[in-house]
Amino acid sequence: MRTLPETQSQFRDALIQSDADAVAALRRLLVGGIDPQRRLSIHQRNYQKSLIEALLVKFPATGWLMGSAFVRQAAERFVCERPPTAPCIAEYGAEFPAFLSQELGSERAPYLRDFAELEWCVGQVSIALDRPPVTAEQFSEIDPNMLPNTFLTLQPGLHFLEARWPVDELMTLYLTETAPDRFELPSSEVRIEVRGARGQFYLSRLDAAEFTFRKSIAGGHSIGDAAEFAINSSADFDPGQALAAMIAAQFITGINRDRE
Repeated sequence: MRTLPETQSQFRDALIQSDADAVAALRRLLVGGIDPQRRLSIHQRNYQKSLIEALLVKFPATGWLMGSAFVRQAAERFVCERPPTAPCIAEYGAEFPAFLSQELGSERAPYLRDFAELEWCVGQVSIALDRPPVTAEQFSEIDPNMLPNTFLTLQPGLHFLEARWPVDELMTLYLTETAPDRFELPSSEVRIEVRGARGQFYLSRLDAAEFTFRKSIAGGHSIGDAAEFAINSSADFDPGQALAAMIAAQFITGINRDRE
């Protein structure tokens, strides 16, 4: 007799992968009605359709760039090969930009992955909710000697993207509906900060040092380590000014003595 986890695993394979062996193994469990296996096929179609539509909703700008047919076909393959691994559908699709860049036809847009990753960041920050920021007065209470070993928590609607192409320019064209008849995108490394909440977002370019500092803090590094990484990018980097700018922008929501 199969255990519940075994039955659930078989049902998953039958539903997600349309695995013929898994479907056959489930036949004795599919009861009720004239054709219970036909009802399973309805669930299979609904599962695939719902995930495909979820991806298309998350990447409309990518569809504008590459054509809706290209993105839909890629989405159909993606949902079969990369099923969700978390219960929250909002988290599904983070791997889609890399998947798109491997699809036949992606070679006509070498900036496709960077652009799709930017769109993913935009989607994530635009549904975020702002948290109460830490004030300058709260920072003034910290012993300056302890500051380098302090860790910070940042707003959830804050992402950092290092791209090989100026894809923020493409995103601006999409959002403003001002695409010219002909547009050339030269290869150029850019560092983009994406900030958003409650359906709104902003794109900003940062220099190498400031980008490194902010991204390092967001990645869980201490202020001291983040400053050291940034100084390696530019000897003129001023950690004090950079930290003050983050406080003024209300990016910081928590001060921690230990890494979270």
